[in-house]
Amino acid sequence: MIDSHCHLDFPQFQDDFAGVLSRAEDAGVRRMVTICTRVRRIDTLRAMAEAHREIYFSVGTHPHQAAEETDITVDDLLRHAAHEKCVAIGEAGLDYFYDNAPRDDQERGFRIHIDAARQSGLPLVIHARDADDDIAAILREESGKGPFPFIMHCFSAGRPLAETAIELGGYVSFSGILTFKRSDELRSIAADLPPDRLLVETDAPYLAPQPWRGQTNEPSYVAETNRVLAECHSVDPERMAEMTTQNCLRCFSKMPPLPEAV
Repeated sequence: MIDSHCHLDFPQFQDDFAGVLSRAEDAGVRRMVTICTRVRRIDTLRAMAEAHREIYFSVGTHPHQAAEETDITVDDLLRHAAHEKCVAIGEAGLDYFYDNAPRDDQERGFRIHIDAARQSGLPLVIHARDADDDIAAILREESGKGPFPFIMHCFSAGRPLAETAIELGGYVSFSGILTFKRSDELRSIAADLPPDRLLVETDAPYLAPQPWRGQTNEPSYVAETNRVLAECHSVDPERMAEMTTQNCLRCFSKMPPLPEAV
């Protein structure tokens, strides 16, 4: 398996980083993509990826921090994205639930990241919360200017946004939310999506799946989300892990193939 979205630079992992990586390996998680939330902290993510063969990273500004990094340009993103282990742009998008940054700043940042994804060919990791209509409208408008790869990360939105993402060639990634007892509608959406567009993630340290809900999430727990996603598609977990891993390698096209397990 590949944890397509986690935040290994966050302070929750500082005291047991080696243990987090060891437990991930034991759970069959071969790689992790640690996602950038502030471009100004990119040095930490880059160093982490350089020190650990199983870790890759992205570059971008989270919508919560959009007002803090209004000076970040497409060229800035492309310069950092040139690193051999930078495999994605983002996360960027719109968050109308918390509204931690002005919506104009969020949208401006979102469009800058889309441009960087289009120019680099790297997938844009999209954060969408309580902003389905605006996200869909921007994706359609920007796709009309030229295609770009993207991932709807930690998907928990409505069916129309999932269908728009698939229509435009995107991937949909599911987190531990898929395992929650009240996520029947989300599981229904997941079951109806094409298997070749599915990814799994933790969004660690947040959103631990049901057996650990409320605790610090970590990449090893992606196996539980994979298990529930497999149930949605009536396949065994091993087959789902194989599918999502191949999807991840196709989506993160800069990431090299996995070496044969020994």
